[in-house]
Amino acid sequence: MLQAWETQFQKSVKNIQKNSGLTVRKNKQGNVELRYRTSTTNKTVTIPFKWQEDTWEDAYTRIRNIYKFLGEGHNLRAAAELAQGKAPKKGKDWVHILDSFKDQKINFGTAITEATFNKQYLPPCEMVVEVMSKKNPPTNPADLIDICVKDWKPESVSRKHRVRAIKQFLDHAVIREGIADVWTPPTDLSSHIGKAKKGEIQIQKAGAFESDIQILDFLKTLPTDSEAKKDADAANRWFNCFCLMAELGLRPIEINFLQILFDPINKEHYWHCTFIKKSGNGATQPRRIEPLPLIDRDGNEVKWNLMERFKNNLLPLPERVTGEAAGTYLKRRESWIQLKADMKRLQGTNITCYSFRHYYALRCHLKLIDSGSASLSMGHSIEAHHRNYPYSKESTTTNAFKLARARTVA
Repeated sequence: MLQAWETQFQKSVKNIQKNSGLTVRKNKQGNVELRYRTSTTNKTVTIPFKWQEDTWEDAYTRIRNIYKFLGEGHNLRAAAELAQGKAPKKGKDWVHILDSFKDQKINFGTAITEATFNKQYLPPCEMVVEVMSKKNPPTNPADLIDICVKDWKPESVSRKHRVRAIKQFLDHAVIREGIADVWTPPTDLSSHIGKAKKGEIQIQKAGAFESDIQILDFLKTLPTDSEAKKDADAANRWFNCFCLMAELGLRPIEINFLQILFDPINKEHYWHCTFIKKSGNGATQPRRIEPLPLIDRDGNEVKWNLMERFKNNLLPLPERVTGEAAGTYLKRRESWIQLKADMKRLQGTNITCYSFRHYYALRCHLKLIDSGSASLSMGHSIEAHHRNYPYSKESTTTNAFKLARARTVA
């Protein structure tokens, strides 16, 4: 026979709202067991209250909070965890998680540099901490992500990077820091990245130049003979840098990691890059680089003598080359601004300092160099090569069949 308080407790829970689907009973351990039954679900969860008269009112208050989270779309277990306060809501909790996340990204797994973390992960993750420190913070990962990226245009590269960084941050919070599973971010991020409105899609990824001549003509515009010694010196250093990027297909930062080694088998010197690029897909290895000289208007190889000059310290370069530094120098050149505008208007192509590298990849394709060899020289996987330069995959297949047909005829 139920006591009066038990009857009142069960009646109160049942009447939280009409057709709430909630009932309570005492489980075998003597705790409160909450059942949530609807036309589509029938779940139970134990809440941390003893089935006794002096705690039932507190248990009832907890159940009202659980019902509020159920109304927001959470399942019963997630709603119970949220109501219990397992999800960190205080700013200091999220600060601790951010510190832990930074340590994990820098010192474990495919470790990245602190500079990379500060550039790619810190800004969006700090925004998460800020949002969760405010009064009435979001109670689910989808809302949190949307709040942190809404100021960036849908489908933009910036929004994609922020969404993916926040996803990794929340995954770490759940898996490594043990916050409630309800904070597990969605695997499909497309709704958060969004779709650009018609006419607002902007070409942001770097494209390739259209010809060797286009590069050569641009390089001639650099003020290497300026009367201002400082300008001439900077122009000569960047001229040499861009020549290396064009002929060797380098990332800007790899200029800082170049060396020349000797091949005892072929009895020749060769370019070697020690840069290791780390990403979520792994890390690249130091590699040999094969040059692809440009061809001038007369059909002759352009001989910049880069290797000999580099060996003899006669190839001055900028003190520290990065994509940002190279981009800044280019943006200050009127000839570059005009070339960039012309390429976007006529070809729909967005050229950047990485376009020297992309054009190297295109020349590999045009010279029938297979994608495996091209990717080895460029320092990325075949999968990455095909993903970034899809024509290379098509040409590899086409050339393979051409060679097979030629052998058949022979």
